[in-house]
Amino acid sequence: MSQHTLEGRTEKEVLWFQRRSFLQAAAAWTAMGGFGGAIAQQRSNIVELRGDAMVNGQRLTPQQYIQTGDNIETGPDSTLTFVVGTTSFLVRQNTRMVVERGPTLNAVSVLRMLTGAVASVWGRGQTRQIITPTLTAGIRGTGVYTEVFPEQSYRSYFCNCYGTVDMSASGDRTVSRSDYHQSFWGEAEPKNGRMLTPARAINHTDEELEFLAKLVDQRTAWEILGRKGVKDGQGYMDQQPAGMHPAMQAPQR
Repeated sequence: MSQHTLEGRTEKEVLWFQRRSFLQAAAAWTAMGGFGGAIAQQRSNIVELRGDAMVNGQRLTPQQYIQTGDNIETGPDSTLTFVVGTTSFLVRQNTRMVVERGPTLNAVSVLRMLTGAVASVWGRGQTRQIITPTLTAGIRGTGVYTEVFPEQSYRSYFCNCYGTVDMSASGDRTVSRSDYHQSFWGEAEPKNGRMLTPARAINHTDEELEFLAKLVDQRTAWEILGRKGVKDGQGYMDQQPAGMHPAMQAPQR
């Protein structure tokens, strides 16, 4: 079990991947050919739905197909795992989001998060974005965790678990390159003059990213490298990202 720090989330939420129902659903998804198999067999692209979720204002059923352009909302004690093209999503409870359409029906261009939390793995391809009320992340092919805190004026948390991400919050910008978790806050109000500030690694685990990667026939960077760093939010990197402000050199504790 990887070390993880919880802020406003429960152990049960973060350890969703250990449930027998999910393990069975994930095995069935892979055995039936993943997303390509779902398209060919005209099956749902939902790997697992627990609890209540809404799509475009209507209750979602496990047999339905989630399309780009859909508005998704999960209820209390609910989780939703689904795949669109080369992107897999785990949506935690009380989340509101939109998956905007890219160049094709089965390509996501933007994950627009209004509130809640989503872990996601994105295959390589054209640049896509995750947009929250306080930050924007340009995704090139990576595994990430994003959470919006409405009780903190929609302050947003973003972890580049692995890959390269173009980060911006108001006028602050940096390029994050990480093999093992580099985290940021998109602030609601300037903090020491900055809107993009360093963060600890919170509310997500290595294992859930590994499972999401497997759903789209990938492996995480640490699985490929056969090594992990220290999960403190600084990332396992040879150097800090280009353009990193000096105030961002050490994560806040």
